[in-house]
Amino acid sequence: MAKRILTMQDLSCVGQCSLTVALPLLSANGIEAAVLPTAVLSNHTMFKSWSYFDLTPEIKNIFHFWKENGLKFDGFLLGYLGKNELMDLAEECFDSFAGDGAKIIIDPAFGDNGKLYGGFDLAYVKAMAHLLRRADIILPNVTEACFLTGMEYRENYDGAFVAKLIEGLKKLTNATVIITGVEYGGKIGEFIAADGKKEPCELWHKLLPVKKHGTGDIFASVFTANYLNGKSLKDCCAAAAEFVADCIINTDDGHFYGVNFEEVLKKARN
Repeated sequence: MAKRILTMQDLSCVGQCSLTVALPLLSANGIEAAVLPTAVLSNHTMFKSWSYFDLTPEIKNIFHFWKENGLKFDGFLLGYLGKNELMDLAEECFDSFAGDGAKIIIDPAFGDNGKLYGGFDLAYVKAMAHLLRRADIILPNVTEACFLTGMEYRENYDGAFVAKLIEGLKKLTNATVIITGVEYGGKIGEFIAADGKKEPCELWHKLLPVKKHGTGDIFASVFTANYLNGKSLKDCCAAAAEFVADCIINTDDGHFYGVNFEEVLKKARN
């Protein structure tokens, strides 16, 4: 029987990110994907304007009926939350609906390129840092790792800098730390710091000359699906990075709001 995961993040009606990528990618990899939408947006915030409907007031009601129906999950994937209040609700969700051995995977999803996303502040970062103590695996990028640890962001850095970020994150959580989107030396990759390992494992890929929106959400979804299917951390990262690269390659320059992951899934099935 397929494992059931709950993914908690926002839903953009148009735009390839958050739940609109997590749901199909988890499902395509044989995982039963349940969702807890935190908000509904007309389209994501890379567009010039958008509407936002907050679903936070409904979450307690959702929990009530999940309890009545005896629902449990084999894992949790958290992405873009957007409000400090949702951190407490996430913890309530873990406590109420975790099945035996359920794993918690958190992508902090609050910043990139040295800056916080719009609407976030340091209080949100502090709340996220507190939530990370509940995780089994965390997937911050370099920017998020800097904010979480209080280290100054650098555009130019090396492996020693990333190792210090990992050391700082290990003071916040006992989770396996995977820093994504590490770039230097003309490559991009992940640093994987698992329990019992003295040195992080480095996994490198070809750096493509273009950036696209939503690739972090895609990475987290493919990583999580492979992890729940029993793959090693290194294999999970490799599969996720390869899928993201294929998506970027299959997306033309005019497609500004995401990547054409649907075409990559179609090719994989043929």
